[in-house]
Amino acid sequence: MQPFAIAGLQLELPNTGNLDLVSKKIRTTVARYPWVQMIVLSELAICGAGTGHAEPLPSTTETHLAKIAAAEGIWLISGSLYEKKNGKVFNTASVINPAGEIVARYSKMYPFYPYEVGVDAGSDICVFDVPDIGRFGLSICYDIHFPELSRALAIQGVEVLLHPTLTNSNDRDVECAMVRATAAQQQYYIIDVNGAGEQGYGRSIIAGPEGEIIHKAGTTEEIIIVEIDLERVRRSRERGLMGLGQTLKSFRDSGHVYEQLNAENRSSYLDSLGPMEMPRRGA
Repeated sequence: MQPFAIAGLQLELPNTGNLDLVSKKIRTTVARYPWVQMIVLSELAICGAGTGHAEPLPSTTETHLAKIAAAEGIWLISGSLYEKKNGKVFNTASVINPAGEIVARYSKMYPFYPYEVGVDAGSDICVFDVPDIGRFGLSICYDIHFPELSRALAIQGVEVLLHPTLTNSNDRDVECAMVRATAAQQQYYIIDVNGAGEQGYGRSIIAGPEGEIIHKAGTTEEIIIVEIDLERVRRSRERGLMGLGQTLKSFRDSGHVYEQLNAENRSSYLDSLGPMEMPRRGA
């Protein structure tokens, strides 16, 4: 078993001005659950949905979060902030390690058009490694509607998909179904954290690498604590989902290639899964 403890903060938040409140919730979560290794915030938890709060990164907000991560000794996913960059605005999540370093930033590749007005699309997927644990990836809210992105992350070896979201519309049921289906298709954990209160309808969901629901939150504030085991991802990918279909191996062996994927990166991880073969008793 290779456990890793994650807290998703489904917070009841007003639409703007939440840095102090979110900071307090991070600290109280670590105080209550000192074994937590990573905290994931919901999309735009701090600044809200208005692009008028966009600022270049690094910013005072990002730096403040980095100091908290270092003080508490945790990995921290900022949810996302609106970022000004090259005259454009992006919906960007920061990955902060326990030393307070920004190890990655991810700009949402699929803004929620036509509603997310004035936000440009990012161009690069986000993959990062947690030392001695495994490989993590990021997507944000509407990204879950695009299976090409989810598969691109799996091909890069992602074992846990962190998915901050901000949904206060009547398609939350659909999103929750997509989270479970995507987890099964790509055989990785998905940590989907939605906002509550004025920001969102809650119902955050954690799904395992065989599509199982590990936790489904209600509609009010909730601190979601899960301990995941990345060895389950590796076994499911090698042996097959529930000992049955070996999805990623079939994709690898089929010869069907997405032109936008780098062939070298594709083969290096997928080949490590071993040959397509029937699971043996006791293996």
